[in-house]
Amino acid sequence: MLRYASAARWQDTLRDNRPRPSRLGPHKAHLDRRFTEGCTSVTQLHRELVAQGAPVTYGMVRAYIATLRAVPPDVPPPPPSVRKVTGWLTRHPISLSEEDRAGLKDVLARCPELDTAAGHIRDFGEILTDRLGVTLPAWIDAVDASRLPGLTGFALHLHRDFDAVTAGLTLDWNSGATEGAVNRIKKIKRQLYGRAGFELLRKMILLQ
Repeated sequence: MLRYASAARWQDTLRDNRPRPSRLGPHKAHLDRRFTEGCTSVTQLHRELVAQGAPVTYGMVRAYIATLRAVPPDVPPPPPSVRKVTGWLTRHPISLSEEDRAGLKDVLARCPELDTAAGHIRDFGEILTDRLGVTLPAWIDAVDASRLPGLTGFALHLHRDFDAVTAGLTLDWNSGATEGAVNRIKKIKRQLYGRAGFELLRKMILLQ
């Protein structure tokens, strides 16, 4: 009998020590929804629950709202920088990663003007790489009709030296070798700190 009495007392003790359900538990969903909607006043939220017949106290509501305020809100990711978007637009589509393509697609979907500019940039890239200089006038007219800041100015400025630009986008010859030689001479001259005469500069150019 003593054994059974002790077991019964032990079971009663366990039942007494079990956590009791919170009176606020059934109403936490309401508090979460109202807090998300922007209502953060403990007084207002407590008044609403009391009006619904909830057996809660002001302290219960205040303690739970304090836990909601301690959780940082979901912050959306920052938008891509101008430099990154410019890189997406000017690089060849093949060189873009899947993440870059998704980012570019999202940016273009949010800005129709930028989407139009991206189309003109791709067209100019094809003219540049495939040497389609004969299509340059049509490209300039299309850009001029779109009235895009920056890009329209660039296209119209090509008229200042139109023949040279067309030749550069059409012919296989270019002045790259000449420009490279000039830069090499300038580098040697800078290394001499501008104190070398023509004869010494000539010897340095011939030796290097």
